[in-house]
Amino acid sequence: SIDSSLLSNIPYTTMARFFGLALLLIAGAESTTVQRAPFCIPRGGAGDGYAAQLEGVKSSVMDKATAAIEELRKSIVEEASVVEGFGAQADTICNQALEEFATKAPDAGDDAVDASTYDKKLEELEASVDAPLQVLYLRQLALLREQALQQFRAASKTSGTSEYEAMLATDGQFSQGAEDATREGSDWDYSSERSYLQSVMNNIAESGKKATEVTMKSAQQQQTAMQFLQSQQQMIQQLQQQLYGQSSPWNLGVAYRIPDTNFNLQGSYQQGRGNLQLSCVPDEYAPMLGPNGFTNGVGPGNLGLSLNLSV
Repeated sequence: SIDSSLLSNIPYTTMARFFGLALLLIAGAESTTVQRAPFCIPRGGAGDGYAAQLEGVKSSVMDKATAAIEELRKSIVEEASVVEGFGAQADTICNQALEEFATKAPDAGDDAVDASTYDKKLEELEASVDAPLQVLYLRQLALLREQALQQFRAASKTSGTSEYEAMLATDGQFSQGAEDATREGSDWDYSSERSYLQSVMNNIAESGKKATEVTMKSAQQQQTAMQFLQSQQQMIQQLQQQLYGQSSPWNLGVAYRIPDTNFNLQGSYQQGRGNLQLSCVPDEYAPMLGPNGFTNGVGPGNLGLSLNLSV
């Protein structure tokens, strides 16, 4: 205890300073006291560790799924071949990856933060598997489109098949193949590729119609030209009949080589007129026939005869 007589002798200013210093010492002593609760873990540490565990599981599952996707890529991209049942195979790869992740991933328990992290990693895994498969899906659609166009061109050239029927058959074939390649329950869509295919077929059909029209016009022009030539020929024949009278249907030609000479005598009778021609043509085969030839008179070797009858 402090004697009140002593306090009465201390000035008020000194007493105020004393009490203020005492309060500062008490506050400093309390601030240096460290209170530590046992087993206290900083907030967020458990969540970061759980996320790292999920990331490790996701990486291992993704490596296995990538190996299966690589097999499909070799067939579609490198070999340029259509994979039958591509949609079902893609769906199997995705489902197996999700099931393996759910089996190997640690349980989130009742922690809402860990549950949210689990759902996020699961969505990331599905997106990582779905993305390369969708790229292969688009490539397969391109292959199906090329096959459909080849079928359409072949069907268009076949007689008895209209372009409309060929377009329907081609569109049906593409739709069936695209539906088989689409992963069930995904956002994959082949409507744009189908629209492009239909546009190309329409362009080919229009080009074919134009080519047909050009061919028909050319044939009509040729037919018109032939009709004009025939009419001109008939007019010439009519003029000849007026000038020379009725022509004979007989056409006769005779050729004779004078033996042991180079003289060749030719005579012809055509359209009521006769013509006689004497020419000097060396016989190139005379040395082969001997000094006198086969005969000295008129025979098959030096007489030619032709007969033409026009009706």
